Amino acid sequence: MERTVAARMVFKTVADTKAALAIAVAKNRGYTSFEESLTVTAGGAAVPFRELADYHGGRLHYMEFAEPAEVTVEYSATVAGRAEPEEPTLAELIRYVRPSRYAESDRLLPTAYAEFGGLHGAGLLQAVRNWVHGELRYVSGSSRGTDGAVETLLHRRGVCRDFAHLAIALLRSKDIPARLAAVYAPGLAPMDFHAVAEAHVDGAWHVIDPTGLAPRESMLRITAGRDSSDTAFLSTVGGRLTLNELRVTAVVNGQLPAEDPARMVALG
Repeated sequence: MERTVAARMVFKTVADTKAALAIAVAKNRGYTSFEESLTVTAGGAAVPFRELADYHGGRLHYMEFAEPAEVTVEYSATVAGRAEPEEPTLAELIRYVRPSRYAESDRLLPTAYAEFGGLHGAGLLQAVRNWVHGELRYVSGSSRGTDGAVETLLHRRGVCRDFAHLAIALLRSKDIPARLAAVYAPGLAPMDFHAVAEAHVDGAWHVIDPTGLAPRESMLRITAGRDSSDTAFLSTVGGRLTLNELRVTAVVNGQLPAEDPARMVALG
């Protein structure tokens, strides 16, 4: 499968701003071809940046602005084939079973055992996916950036990251290592960066998307981490900026694969 993705953003900074982008497709092994381009300009001049390795093949692109600037970022990639399955370390499995800022699994322990007490493995993944899909409504702009899984469950609505956080928290409550993955998602409407959950079951990572808004098989990983605090597409690490434009595209060469929520799928 060949997938072509792109992201364009325009933001304004104040003086002495440092920023990090997480918009590049993860550089994992296994792809048969991988072509990409990233340009960052301000006032028509190229902005220098550094590429930093992140978790799970993800990459951060870091830049500094001594003076206020209007910055334009253009990224594109064409990727063919599928990534090889990732072999987690024991430390990673421990990290992803712990509660985190937006996936408060300790607070949702009673809910997880009341709803999924006798379930394990693939059956648990499917049950959590279906339960979150049925309990929440997808409403654009309905949540705050500070909302976690508990807040999402109370309000019964959210966007993709909220669906993923709730699924992750419930799985961790049942001792399943789970993490959030930021992805490009061909078929998503409206198009944007997308967030899904990954869970480690039967020796492998499997992706679940409780929103059901795009076929999982066509998704491309950008990065992954404990929750959205590890996977933001644009972060300031000093100073301040205002995002004025964001446009994301993601397509496949040919027909989109059919989505079967019951099938076990790995991000590739």
